[in-house]
Amino acid sequence: MIAGARNINYLRISVTDRCNFRCRYCTPAASFKAIAHDRIARYEEILRLVRIGCDMGITKVRVTGGEPFVRKGIFSFIRRLCRIPQLKDISITTNGSRLDRDKLKELMDMGIQRLNFSLDTLMPEKFIRITQRDRFQRVWDSIMAAHDLGMSPIKINTVALRGFNDDEIQAIAGLTRVYPFHVRFIEYMPMGGTDVNTDRQILARDIKDMIIDAHGPLTAVPKGPNDGPAKPFRLAGAPGILGFIAPVSSHFCSDCNRLRLTSRGTLRPCLLRNNETDILTSLRNGADDQALKQIMVTALRDKPLCHNLKKRTARDVPLNHMASIGG
Repeated sequence: MIAGARNINYLRISVTDRCNFRCRYCTPAASFKAIAHDRIARYEEILRLVRIGCDMGITKVRVTGGEPFVRKGIFSFIRRLCRIPQLKDISITTNGSRLDRDKLKELMDMGIQRLNFSLDTLMPEKFIRITQRDRFQRVWDSIMAAHDLGMSPIKINTVALRGFNDDEIQAIAGLTRVYPFHVRFIEYMPMGGTDVNTDRQILARDIKDMIIDAHGPLTAVPKGPNDGPAKPFRLAGAPGILGFIAPVSSHFCSDCNRLRLTSRGTLRPCLLRNNETDILTSLRNGADDQALKQIMVTALRDKPLCHNLKKRTARDVPLNHMASIGG
């Protein structure tokens, strides 16, 4: 699929807006209702849209949520997803709290080698304050089980926030000196009415400086063909990789190769814009594959050349919270 000069070969699939955590930077401060079950795309519907996308050039898929492993039947869905021959890269983003060694082994037997774990602190008490759940040990045990089983690469996503975890950036970065993990620091993006203000943002250049002060210089690492927007670096002698995702200070829109399918069955060409195109209604009303392909093409016409998070307008600031979109 083509959007301007960009080849769109990556589909991010949100299978649910529900999550067993309530991370303060992700969940709206005000109470909200989860999407009704009949409005959530069924697995068969998602698989049909993935196959259609593959006919149009999709080769990479990431399964997200909310938290994907809270949805019933998720393992059966992933197994069927892994059987689609055109998909060369399938990965999952998770908080890890519902995975154990047996479930991780089951994922590996399906063909899943890459997991992205969301982890913003190494301190159990701070974990409770950020996620509003006492699950740190479960998450850490899941990460270590994946490592012991040989999953690679294991990626750890950390949203850096002043007053939340800025005192741990150096320690989290230090994980790459011990493990072959890919630790990625992400600039906070204002979305969906959370109680986290933009003055808590820490930009990628400042995160780098903090790491260099503690660990020494960073050496740039070449990106692989399936790598995302993170700019990779390595500390001297470290087995792991450090990455920096800077959607605020240095957006990567010109290289963005992704389209999002939300759990509500809408196509979202840009995470940080409110433009969405409903494809689920047409599918349920009997649209054939060609008609659904045309909806995808039309949705990509709205893929912007860049976002503008600094303009806080209804168009430029996402209205939905992250879990309802799929990060």
